[in-house]
Amino acid sequence: MGVVMFYHLTTSSAEATARVLLARSLKAGWRVMLRGTDKARLERLDEVLWQHPADGFLPHGLEGGPHDAQQPILLGRGPIGNDAQALMAVYGATVDPAEVGGLERVFILFDGHDEAAVIGARGQWKALTGAGHAAQYWSEQSGGWEKKAG
Repeated sequence: MGVVMFYHLTTSSAEATARVLLARSLKAGWRVMLRGTDKARLERLDEVLWQHPADGFLPHGLEGGPHDAQQPILLGRGPIGNDAQALMAVYGATVDPAEVGGLERVFILFDGHDEAAVIGARGQWKALTGAGHAAQYWSEQSGGWEKKAG
């Protein structure tokens, strides 16, 4: 059973943080499902991932293509469609506690300047830890990432 890691974004963007975590996940040998809530935002993230990082490439695709199951990183709004070992939730997407058990890692990125996002993350924390999943809370309020709980 994997660890759920909450990232409280106050300085970095979801896109920049996702790029770092996605690269680390691929290095660990994991496929990743990146789940969002809004198709337009996922399409923008798709564009960002094609352009960055300049010194590397993060192989990925948008959900709904003919090769979803083979994508190392699949961007979408639905269930895991690429046999992923990691799930990343961005833009208010939620994670069902039943999904966590078969994963190595779950990343939940939320905007610390958006009160609705903070409330949503608190609800996710309660649901996931209440289901018995180990969780960590990471904050960048001091300028760098610090583990605050878990």
